Amino acid sequence: MSILDQNLSGKQAPGIQPVRAKGGAPAFCSVWDVHAYYGESYIVQGVNFDIREGEILALLGRNGAGKTSTLRAIARMDNPRLTHGEIWLDHKPLHEMKSFEAARLGVGLVPEDRRIIQGLTVQENLELSQIAEPKGWSIERIFDHFPRLAERRNQEAVTMSGGEQQMLAVARILARDIKLLLLDEPYEGLAPVIVQEIERILVGVKELGITTIIVEQNAIAALNLADRAVILDMGEVVFDGLAQEVLDNAELRQEYLAI
Repeated sequence: MSILDQNLSGKQAPGIQPVRAKGGAPAFCSVWDVHAYYGESYIVQGVNFDIREGEILALLGRNGAGKTSTLRAIARMDNPRLTHGEIWLDHKPLHEMKSFEAARLGVGLVPEDRRIIQGLTVQENLELSQIAEPKGWSIERIFDHFPRLAERRNQEAVTMSGGEQQMLAVARILARDIKLLLLDEPYEGLAPVIVQEIERILVGVKELGITTIIVEQNAIAALNLADRAVILDMGEVVFDGLAQEVLDNAELRQEYLAI
């Protein structure tokens, strides 16, 4: 019986854990039975997973599986529209918050388009992100962790390479002293050497105790970086387990990731 047949018959795919009863103690970040619509399309259909503090989670699946919608639901963006479920961060109910309230709590989303501000230098982009006095991330500390950005601090940010702009997008989020980093396709269009540089930075972010969820079509790269993986298919979780389990399971990868 294939993994897909197991799911259709009501059995759990390898690695799936039973859904915790509502009211149980939440993990550092918990997504409980989340349902969401993007326009009229029912995209996220009862997604559940937990994330430990300081963990890197790879959120994977084919195009249209609901990955970006789940990420945006956690960040409390207007689209998708959350219709049911709960999202908790550090025992706080994200599902009751607006996006700016989630940002103040420590949620930082780096969208696929990066949204670097035209006409501003690298340093000005970073300074604009610090809407309040940072607790731990001064501009100079950012530059210590991103030496390539330090070299270009006075350069107009949009004139940098795609990889450098991605570094700036991550650095700009860190400047807000975040607890949860959400990355949507951070490797898209980047050369392998730049992907390795971004990976080095994300390992450093993990060492600082920041929790990360990464949505990425380059599934192998994401799995090699992550501690755990959640795979979505048609808006539902079909796998929740160690990233290494996915790397070791060719049937699972072929069934849901086509790799």
